[in-house]
Amino acid sequence: MTTTRAMVLRGFDRGFSLEDITLDGPRPDEVLVEIAGAGMCHTDMLPRDPEMGAALAPIVLGHEGSGVVTEVGTAVTGIRPGDHVLLSFASCGACRECLQGGPAYCEEFELRNVSGGYADGSTSAVDAEGRPVRNRWFGQSSFARHAVVAQRDVVVVDPDLPLALLGPLGCGLQTGAGSVLNEMRLAPGQSIAVFGAGPVGLAAVMAAKLAGASDIVVVDLLQSRLEMATELGATRTCQAVTDEVRGMDFSLETTAVEKVIGDAIAVLGRRGKAVLVGVGAGMLTVHPSQLAGRTVTYTLEGGSVPKVLLPRLIEFWRDGRFPFDRLIRTYPLDDIDAAERDSLSGATIKPVLLP
Repeated sequence: MTTTRAMVLRGFDRGFSLEDITLDGPRPDEVLVEIAGAGMCHTDMLPRDPEMGAALAPIVLGHEGSGVVTEVGTAVTGIRPGDHVLLSFASCGACRECLQGGPAYCEEFELRNVSGGYADGSTSAVDAEGRPVRNRWFGQSSFARHAVVAQRDVVVVDPDLPLALLGPLGCGLQTGAGSVLNEMRLAPGQSIAVFGAGPVGLAAVMAAKLAGASDIVVVDLLQSRLEMATELGATRTCQAVTDEVRGMDFSLETTAVEKVIGDAIAVLGRRGKAVLVGVGAGMLTVHPSQLAGRTVTYTLEGGSVPKVLLPRLIEFWRDGRFPFDRLIRTYPLDDIDAAERDSLSGATIKPVLLP
């Protein structure tokens, strides 16, 4: 067992509290990781919904962690204490989708990622008074100094890399880049419209440039975000869709706002494809005729296999072609409330918390 410090959310309308929690030791297929950095993603704000927050609290959030392995379970292979690792989403590894190379569509995805517990509903942490705390948010709960993670959800990386900054690759940046590289398979000369210039959207911009897109249009309300999009590869930017944004091969919708979802379909050419990734309450309402020849899909984690995509993104970064570090601002872990405010206001594109 390991006693560590973690940011615990005890209510949807409360700030985070820094508390001592005790983690069970790693199960046979798990590793204990000392967290070096953890990105804050808008998905970490889902428990701010009153209904969801009431069901999950108390919980340790965080699902873009990076760190150093300090202990391994008895059945772990290929990972040793001292290894530098990135943490990504959880999957069972045994269902049909996982066995066919699609862990993002694991049959137990929701149970293992957004329940805050194991697939059977159990947890492996207690607070200072011995009461259970959910510590399996996306299989890691990395807003803490330590996390216990299944070995299949861990990617070993070069120890010379800036470990604390790499965490966001495990979810938000993977989702944006993976949507372009895996789901769209965007080819040189094709076009894309990206709705929302947050971390996911900007990762898509960088990936589209990598893939050789001839036209990369970015739509966002914040001028500062549009300026960043231009620096990262956007060929056109706007704060609202105009008639000039039409006939696109692909679109990526990151906001989950109902009107924007409609815009993401409207800008497509007759054989275009819209990929939706936004998490929220927005609904898709569309007349069937609008889908003539078009494809609309919702993707999880960019349809990625983390052990394949994350090393590729790191190599792109090393080559200067995926400069995700330009999106990051770091905060001490105990400044988590400020990081959350800055993320929501748009002042910071990608907060990374440093335990």
